[in-house]
Amino acid sequence: MRIFEFTITIDRHVEDHDEIDAFYGKTVDASVAGSEGKTLIHFDREAPSLDDALRSAIIDVRGQGWQVREITVEPDCMLPVASG
Repeated sequence: MRIFEFTITIDRHVEDHDEIDAFYGKTVDASVAGSEGKTLIHFDREAPSLDDALRSAIIDVRGQGWQVREITVEPDCMLPVASG
C-alpha cells in the first residue's frame, strides 16, 4: 500500500475545538487547520489506490457531519511508484 497526500476543504469554518477533537478521535492520519475562513483537512492516507484513499477520507469527513467542498491532491500522488 501507498500513502497518499491530499487536502479536503469542507463547507464551513470549524472553530469548535471539541468538534475538531472528536474528528481526531476517529482518524489518525489527518490534520485540521483553518485558513481564510475555510477549514482544511490534510490527510496522509494509506490505501491500495488514490481512489480508495479519497473515498475513505470522504466517508470520515461526512461522518463528522461536514460536507466536502474541494479536494486537492498532492502532485506526487499522481506519479507511478518506482519499482525495486
